[in-house]
Amino acid sequence: MIVAKNIVKSYDNLAVLKGVNLGITKGEIVSIVGASGAGKTTLLQIIGTLDKADKGELIIKGTSVAKLNDKGLAKFRNENIGFVFQFHQLLPEFTALENICIPAYIAKKSKAEAEKEGLKLLEFLGLPDRANHKPSELSGGEQQRVAVARALINRPAVVFADEPSGNLDSANAKELHELFFKLRDQFQQTFVIVTHNEELANMADRKLTISDGVIVS
Repeated sequence: MIVAKNIVKSYDNLAVLKGVNLGITKGEIVSIVGASGAGKTTLLQIIGTLDKADKGELIIKGTSVAKLNDKGLAKFRNENIGFVFQFHQLLPEFTALENICIPAYIAKKSKAEAEKEGLKLLEFLGLPDRANHKPSELSGGEQQRVAVARALINRPAVVFADEPSGNLDSANAKELHELFFKLRDQFQQTFVIVTHNEELANMADRKLTISDGVIVS
């Protein structure tokens, strides 16, 4: 599903990634842990195609990402990749359902098709009665579930999550962690999760530790 070879990244004179190699298979849940500044988020942004490596090769679903132009990369990302961030980043002027449907609209799906899929996801995530609520009318846990639904609307092959439970209380964090595994079992999606939460990290099929710009275990 994902193959990264010798990923190198620097910002100015600061070397952040120093030759990262990893392989992630379809349906696998992988956590990435390490101290602050170790390069976790940089690695996630590169393998999630939000940033580009200075050196190295990234292959997702058999596609060599570096060979895509900007338009092709944006299309590939929209069709194959979902993102969940620590702060839900929902648009406050839109309802939960409208927020969820945005990636589907970008993918040129009809309003009816997008809303049908969005409502199905809200049902699956236990929020069928929240479709017309604005983010300000939702709890933190509900907002994050809406963000998860938005990440899933185009049925991506892989979901990247950066500290997804970092802004939640322990009860909502536990629910979100369990949800990732439920989603994997239901839809066979791959999850790559950067987290400081030891419980979530240890629940993963595999835990990768990054230190000083390389994966050490």
